Amino acid sequence: MKRWNISAISGFVCCFGMIVMGIATNGGIGTILNFIHIPSMLVTFGGALFAVMVTSDSYRDYFEGLASLMKAFRRRGADLDDIGEEIFALSTIARKDGLLSLEERMDSIEDPFMKKGIRLTVDGTDPELIKDILETEMLNHIEEEKKHIRFWQDLGMYGPAWGMVGTLLGLINMMKSMGSDPAAVGQNMSLALLTTLYGSVLANWLCIPVAAKLKKDSLAEESQMGLIIEGVLSIQAGENPMVVKEKIRAFRNDWEENKAA
Repeated sequence: MKRWNISAISGFVCCFGMIVMGIATNGGIGTILNFIHIPSMLVTFGGALFAVMVTSDSYRDYFEGLASLMKAFRRRGADLDDIGEEIFALSTIARKDGLLSLEERMDSIEDPFMKKGIRLTVDGTDPELIKDILETEMLNHIEEEKKHIRFWQDLGMYGPAWGMVGTLLGLINMMKSMGSDPAAVGQNMSLALLTTLYGSVLANWLCIPVAAKLKKDSLAEESQMGLIIEGVLSIQAGENPMVVKEKIRAFRNDWEENKAA
């Protein structure tokens, strides 16, 4: 069961809190209602969402992209240290009692990708075939994650653009009504200014942070799956657990260097 990422949720809520605080401290809490304008929301949010729909390959991809929002607020499994320790423990058991002894540990393996690799190993699958199966699954998973990242990147790009469209609409209407209907000037000015605000908030409060979080998690998962593939193949080859441990350490060091670069 995936656990909630409290720091991500806290940051998301606090960002919104800063917006509310900025409004309240400049005109009182009651002025918040002045920033709720349905036509501006329809132009900005509706336009941006439908623009992303144009770039989607199917309705399924589109709605999966929307649903991926929840992934940004959930923990994405064990880290490299935990995975490395589990691989080392499994290699020790396999070296001591044979590969078939790993079947007794299958239920205790939480990571489904690792469980699949160990299952293939216990079943006596050819090492090259194990590698091909696991690498193919990893590549497919990475491609799915990239789709979700692009969804939020595109939405973050279209949000401010559609905010500008709303601004132009409001300004045009305002210019037309300046001489004939002074009361409409304020309403059209609200449309002009609030759509720009909504577009900026959509991009910088939601889309860009979510895309960055999904990208960070995707890179971490790619490293985890790569380590699992290396570990499973080492276990299948019957390598000494200390050699496996050194491989895990080297893999970890390479990942840290790439992360810092």
